[in-house]
Amino acid sequence: MSIFTIIDVERAINYWWELKPAGQNALLCREARVLADAYGQIILSRADAIDTASLSSEQIQAPTRALDQGGPAR
Repeated sequence: MSIFTIIDVERAINYWWELKPAGQNALLCREARVLADAYGQIILSRADAIDTASLSSEQIQAPTRALDQGGPAR
């Protein structure tokens, strides 16, 4: 996949949020945090998607793993 749409990133964040909910300290898990950064890039650029070439390997792996697992379709 050469891009992730904003919907892909949202689904992946929801997947990780459900799999590893924030504890009392309200911190997102590592996977959701790196995706939040990518989500912010999409929002700031007013785009519908983000090219994987602009992402770190961790930012590519987190949504790929979530979407491969059939993350939430929200």
